[in-house]
Amino acid sequence: MNIRRPSLGTTTLLTAATFGVYLLVVVGATASLSNAAEACSSWPVCTNAPDSTAAVVALGHHLMAAVVGLIVVAAAIAVFRDQTTRKVKATVALALFLYPAQIGIGALIATATTVPGGVHLLTGVSIFGLLLVALAWHLETVTGGADEPLTSEAVDPIEPTQPSAAAVQPLSEQPIGTQLRARAFAYFKLMKPRLMWLLSLVAAAAMALAAGTSLTVDVIVLTLGGGVLAIGASGTFNHVLERDIDKKMSRTNDRPLVTHEVPARNALVFGVVLTVLSLALFLQLNPLAAALGLVAIIFYSIVYTLILKPNTVQNTVIGGAAGSLPALIGWAAVTGRIDVAGLLLASLIFVWTPAHFYNLALAYKEDYARGGFPMMPNVRGETTTRKHILLWLGSTLVFASALIWVTDLGWVTAMTSAVLGAVFLLAVVNLHYQQTEQAAFRAFHASNAYLGLVLIAIVVDALAF
Repeated sequence: MNIRRPSLGTTTLLTAATFGVYLLVVVGATASLSNAAEACSSWPVCTNAPDSTAAVVALGHHLMAAVVGLIVVAAAIAVFRDQTTRKVKATVALALFLYPAQIGIGALIATATTVPGGVHLLTGVSIFGLLLVALAWHLETVTGGADEPLTSEAVDPIEPTQPSAAAVQPLSEQPIGTQLRARAFAYFKLMKPRLMWLLSLVAAAAMALAAGTSLTVDVIVLTLGGGVLAIGASGTFNHVLERDIDKKMSRTNDRPLVTHEVPARNALVFGVVLTVLSLALFLQLNPLAAALGLVAIIFYSIVYTLILKPNTVQNTVIGGAAGSLPALIGWAAVTGRIDVAGLLLASLIFVWTPAHFYNLALAYKEDYARGGFPMMPNVRGETTTRKHILLWLGSTLVFASALIWVTDLGWVTAMTSAVLGAVFLLAVVNLHYQQTEQAAFRAFHASNAYLGLVLIAIVVDALAF
């Protein structure tokens, strides 16, 4: 791969400016800052604020805006001095132009009542988006290369897995207790348990946002129980439908249907039983929750597995709808309907999915080629994939801020999103430079940590404050 000499100074300043503006946006989305801004009518020093706490919060935000502004100016100077592209320079120039306008809007909001607070937030999001796009284009220029498509013919097939000496003895000849444990664990693996904790957190966050402190134990048990069974059913059907492809890939050739631990017919029956049990639990809540649960199972098992995954490079993007549905199920379980906040939480999961899964697609690029899947790195190349990871990461941070603003979530969620967002952003920027399997896994784990801890923060914010 032909890579240019990286411009680390410009990259560092652009990354710092992008994150700094996001920090302003996510903090500005909190209700406590909005209240402080309304109390600070003598902008910018807040000498006449009736509440000293409000004055401290508002002044802190003004100071933060000044510091971030200096970083944006420094990043702009570095960009214009660097040998980067015209579109990067134009995008940064527009962000630099909007920054004082953003400050002026904030002053108007503090001193007048005619300017909606959403205008201030929208302008901040626009500046963040411009800087993020500039960073993505800059990284594409200094670290990218001409990537060739990767097909199944271009990679070597995997060697069949050789059983260990301890596993040579047939299961039927082993003690009955060992047989039962092995078969039970094989069926458990069919349910894709690694997906359960995060998707259950999505549903839990939705329930907490929708119900607050009025959330009851029976709703929690029925929703999470039905959700776990629905995930298990979806995973089982996925195992059945992809069992022939799983044999070709090193990350999947030890699955229970490939190793014949579970017959395909038994797995199919198991998936149907899980589906029925899941819908039975959801129906104890309301018909909408049950309908959404059924849609989730069908979408992942049929639409994603059979239609999207093997046929389109956008399989990960469109398939993100499957991960979004637990948010709608959790919301519907509590309210019997779907509201704007529930849709925003679902949208957060939707845009997070490509930023998360494209890292795995990079790490297992050759494996997915063996399976014949048109994943982004194999079709569009690694350079484009890394750029898309950064852009989808930016979308994730924007939707997190929108959710905080609409639902009046507080500092716990805002600070969690800011800190973990910084970790995620740095991991993705590092991925552009290192371009290794280890770097892809670090970004993958950073994405997991971001969403998992943000969802926990949402639950804490909604139930405790």
